[in-house]
Amino acid sequence: MKKLLFGTILAGVVAIGAACSNNASQSSMQGHDMSNMSTKEEKTPKTSEVNEQLPLATSTQVLSSKEINLTAKEALLQINDKVKFPVYTYNGSVPGAQIRIKQGDRVKIYFKNELPEPTTIHWHGYPVPNSQDGVPGVTMDAIKPGETFTYEFTATVPGTYFYHSHQESAKQVDKGLYGTLIVEPKNEEKVDRDYTLVLDEWMSNPDEGNMDMSGMDHSNMGHGNSSDNQHMDMSSMGHDMSMYDIFTINGKSGSAVKPLKVKKGEKVRLRLINAGYMSHKLHLHGHEFKIVATDGQPLKDPQPIKDELLNIAPGERYDIEFIANNPGEWLLECHGDMEGTDGMKVKIQYEDQTNNTDKANAKEDLPIVDMTKYGKHELGQFTLDQKYDVEYTMDLGTAMGKDGMIFTINGKTYPETAPVNVKKGDLVKVKLVNNSPKDLHPMHLHGHFFQVLSKNGKPITGSPLIKDTLNLKPGEEYVVAFKADNPGNWMFHCHDLHHASAGMVTEVKYKDYKSDYTPDPNDITNKGE
Repeated sequence: MKKLLFGTILAGVVAIGAACSNNASQSSMQGHDMSNMSTKEEKTPKTSEVNEQLPLATSTQVLSSKEINLTAKEALLQINDKVKFPVYTYNGSVPGAQIRIKQGDRVKIYFKNELPEPTTIHWHGYPVPNSQDGVPGVTMDAIKPGETFTYEFTATVPGTYFYHSHQESAKQVDKGLYGTLIVEPKNEEKVDRDYTLVLDEWMSNPDEGNMDMSGMDHSNMGHGNSSDNQHMDMSSMGHDMSMYDIFTINGKSGSAVKPLKVKKGEKVRLRLINAGYMSHKLHLHGHEFKIVATDGQPLKDPQPIKDELLNIAPGERYDIEFIANNPGEWLLECHGDMEGTDGMKVKIQYEDQTNNTDKANAKEDLPIVDMTKYGKHELGQFTLDQKYDVEYTMDLGTAMGKDGMIFTINGKTYPETAPVNVKKGDLVKVKLVNNSPKDLHPMHLHGHFFQVLSKNGKPITGSPLIKDTLNLKPGEEYVVAFKADNPGNWMFHCHDLHHASAGMVTEVKYKDYKSDYTPDPNDITNKGE
């Protein structure tokens, strides 16, 4: 039973973990099936790999009613003029249909599974009731082919979020099974243009090899756009993330990415979501911009910045705003030197004004925004020296297990990791320490937001920083705090897919929570691996 539950929970954890290998994101392993272990000469998948009977993926819908129909189904995704993949979609597109609702709305999502395998939906970053969190074997049974399920929750917290499969997520999210969730504030300051950009990575030959990466050494995966820390020796059971050789924005790469149209004088918001395996460093050319929110939560008095890189880790979201005051054609581009980097850029085109033409410069040496010093400093809900009901230290590590590399919390792998045991109303402080020598660990908490209080022993000096996903580089230490205000059993795990599946998972467990759901130990469809 415990073994079944472990596998089930990992499915959801793994689903979330898709993020990019470069500076970008890591979303799925669909086109990211660990299979392209040969050459990169052939950029177009073999005919046998593409089911031409499937429909082509359509452009992303925007669903804005309180009752929404979502269908998971197969399609073909034309990433660029050379590469087409069979993918999993929500409502026939990658990213899936955007759910756009207003704060206070009571939302029902009528979900139908038309895939050939079970699936679920997890609402990444959103504090839904525990029963709606979409983790098979923990909060619900996986939804079998042909079956339906109704998700229901009240949109209490505005901001930028996304949703994705939590069932066998290493495969399903990688096959494109993710979409965006935008909750508009009741009293929102309007912008003239509002664009959502989802980052991801793919392989040009996704179906060669089908190599099982479980237990492999993923120690250099997805930790920057530099070739010197991306290439690994496969003879030592490592994984070369340069196999992810196509980076995408909204399911398209390079010239296939649809330009963003603006007019002079307009205020423009860009919602940046990393659904992939890697961190991506983005540069907005030609304009000052403000970072107005991270993980959906607003920042206090953000100051204008220019020619600085915004580093977005797997699972993170950033909202930026700029005034279109420099007519011409400009770029938002990913920085780095991996093969796919050049494809992760989008043109910003002024309508009827093209007196400036921008040039890509993905290797320009620019500083990275330090979010711990950004915005106006003021005290948030929590402070370092106040009294907490629960304190927990999370030592994140890498070790060699009997079957390969493992990723540990306090020396243990899930389900042997000690949970964070809380009661409703408790104030909880967690110290996160990355003791892995080479690995980044984007740590993600389900069902709650936490405030970042300090980095490497120094208090945050910028805006109160409220997040649900926090990226730790090797040697870094953060202290975060949250209130236990959403009863249930919640995952707290590394959002690197491979680290989670190799053990870096624990739970926040409410002692006084009684779930109405009981996992069926005989239901083999509840798979989390």
